[in-house]
Amino acid sequence: MLAIGSPNYSVRTSTSCNALLRELQQIWSDIGESEAEKDRILMELERECLEVYRRKVEEAANAKARLHQTVAAKEAELATLMAALGELNIHSQIQTEKRSTSLKEKLASIAPLVEDLRTKKEERMKQFADIKAQIEKISREISGYDHLSNSLINSLSLEEEDLSLRRITECQIHLRTLQKEKSDRLNRVLEYVNEVHSICGVLGLDFGQTVSDVHPSLHGTAMGHSTNISNSTLEGLEHAIVKLKAERKIRIQKLKDIVVSLFELWNLMDSPIQDKNSFSKITSILRLSESEITEPGVLSTEVIEQASTEVERLTKLKATRMKELVLKKRSELEEICKMTHIEPDTSTSAEKSNAMIDSGLVDPSELLANIEAQIIKVKDEALSRKDIMDRIDRWLYACEEEKWLEEYNQDDNRYNAGRGAHINLKRAERARVTVSKIPAIVDNLINRTLAWEEEKKIFFLYDGVRLVSILDDYKLTRVQREEEKKRYRDQKKMQDLLLTEKEAIYGSKPSPRKSNSFRKPNGCRANGNGSMTPTPRRNSIGSGTPELLTPRSYSSRQNGHFREMRRLSTAPLNFVAILKEDTMSSYTSVCGSEPGSPPQG
Repeated sequence: MLAIGSPNYSVRTSTSCNALLRELQQIWSDIGESEAEKDRILMELERECLEVYRRKVEEAANAKARLHQTVAAKEAELATLMAALGELNIHSQIQTEKRSTSLKEKLASIAPLVEDLRTKKEERMKQFADIKAQIEKISREISGYDHLSNSLINSLSLEEEDLSLRRITECQIHLRTLQKEKSDRLNRVLEYVNEVHSICGVLGLDFGQTVSDVHPSLHGTAMGHSTNISNSTLEGLEHAIVKLKAERKIRIQKLKDIVVSLFELWNLMDSPIQDKNSFSKITSILRLSESEITEPGVLSTEVIEQASTEVERLTKLKATRMKELVLKKRSELEEICKMTHIEPDTSTSAEKSNAMIDSGLVDPSELLANIEAQIIKVKDEALSRKDIMDRIDRWLYACEEEKWLEEYNQDDNRYNAGRGAHINLKRAERARVTVSKIPAIVDNLINRTLAWEEEKKIFFLYDGVRLVSILDDYKLTRVQREEEKKRYRDQKKMQDLLLTEKEAIYGSKPSPRKSNSFRKPNGCRANGNGSMTPTPRRNSIGSGTPELLTPRSYSSRQNGHFREMRRLSTAPLNFVAILKEDTMSSYTSVCGSEPGSPPQG
């Protein structure tokens, strides 16, 4: 098809028109038309041709205008889509094609791009709608399903105008932020709910009712309803936990007071272990902190009421047995005082305690507490006296060894080769070493006692008598005893000298009494294994030998701070009796050896 305006097209058209005009003129000649008629018809043909050209031009112009409008609309839509989707690389390509192509080519090149961008927009819209739905859902959960903020609504309403990747990335970041916040809130809610569940279990409260009062969704979540994580729910849970902790603290303190009373009453009443075991669950709270008490029901009102009832029962029973308890505690005090050699307080003696309780002058509980305080005081004092008491025991042991050694030395057969003699010899050696330390033990004991008295600002009393006085008396008596020994040795020397002089004058003569009779050694007795164990000699009447005074010599005092002392001998030697016996034997021997001496009856 030839294009309009081309040379070939014009020649062909001109040839056709000329041929038709010649044919028309031939017809007019045959008809005999006039020149005027021919001119009129030619003028009409020319006018009709112009009309046809004009109409075709107008139609072509209209088609061009519509095509141009279509291209413009497509370009506008393309620009809008590009702006909404943020596609910038397509715009430069369109500008290049616009400068070098026709309208139909522009339209053909723009239409596919528009269709692609429309499809991409629909996909972006769906993606934005999904993100928007999630953001709105989470935002409503966080805000408590009340209303969304105006800023959030405005930002979401602009999504259709801005569908760029930048915008969708921003929305995704915002969605992830909300999801994290939701997760954090949900974790906080779960932590609070678990804490409420734990405390309710300890207090014996209804967990379901407690959390339902905060929000119904926190307990037994219904279908289609998620756990509420709004600020009001979190605040409600925090407030509930604070109230529960305050109630737990009050109940713990109340139960601790009850348990302390139970222990006091159990100790006073000497309750059997079975009665105590039934309350083992609550007695354990004394050694636990508040956060460590997690056993279900341990702080319930039923448990507290049960413990309170037991305290009331024991209190009533205590009133009937208080007198017995007072006397028992007094006996315990006296036993401790006896073991530690401390004088008990006479104001709470058994007789006075009975009289005061019977007369109603004193509350038995106060009297019992007073005796218990005295027991604690005596125990503390005994602890401070322990070092000195241990040294007193060493002194008393040394005195006992000294007594045994003196009895052993009085045994005339102590060196006989009998069974067990070597054992006594070894014990005698040890006893001599121990006895040699007595003066140092006594001096050290006095120094330590004085230091104790200086520190405590009181006297150290042993069974009511000052220990320093006992030790001073012991030292004085020991000095007197040593003097008596020395005097006896001097008398013995004089007696031996007198006997020697008589033998030199009259000669020696065996005593009939010694040679004709066998006398059992004085001061010895047989033991079970055939050996002889030394026994103390009986003191002669009127013996002037002083007896050694020890704390045991004071143990039977009855009244007064410094009572009359009872002297207990540590087996002193009866030097006067021995002297008399030896003198009589020597005199008999000497007299019997003299010629013409009278017979001794």
